Amino acid sequence: MGTADVQRALLRLTETLEQMSIPYAICGAMALNEYGYQRMTANVDVLLTPAGLESFKTAWLGRGYVEKFPGSKGFHDTEHNVMIDVLLTGEYPGDGKPKAVSFPDPEAVAIRGERGALLPAHALIELKLASGMTANHRLKDLADVQELIKHASLPRTLGEELDPSVRERYFELWDAAQITDPE
Repeated sequence: MGTADVQRALLRLTETLEQMSIPYAICGAMALNEYGYQRMTANVDVLLTPAGLESFKTAWLGRGYVEKFPGSKGFHDTEHNVMIDVLLTGEYPGDGKPKAVSFPDPEAVAIRGERGALLPAHALIELKLASGMTANHRLKDLADVQELIKHASLPRTLGEELDPSVRERYFELWDAAQITDPE
């Protein structure tokens, strides 16, 4: 319905970032929701540049937002009691180790969605695949891709747009998503 605290926190965050002209892209479950896979979440994931994060923190910490802990990237929306997880341009998904797929600059890739700037679907899929493939505690990212394939009827050919390091996993998940459970 779009009226839960997490949606209100998302709206507040995107309005604030836009007013400050800070480039951003919504990712994670909130982006999955925009692309057609409705997944419950209790937090907001946002991609920022290091400079964008610093500008936001300088202006807003202590004014409705507090750090998760001193010096953390993430922060807490105290008005809506929602955690905001920040992903930074240039860092790596999953295990955090260097790989072919890294978090892009939101200014270069973000597209407009109904509720703000979004990470494009192919970039979101690349990051989720790289994350799930390199961190065993992030297997949900692989399941997210498979569910997004099903719910958004993504084409198999989308795999051709993905980085070669994750392409085969996309094809495997796409093939698996075509199997229907027997009734």
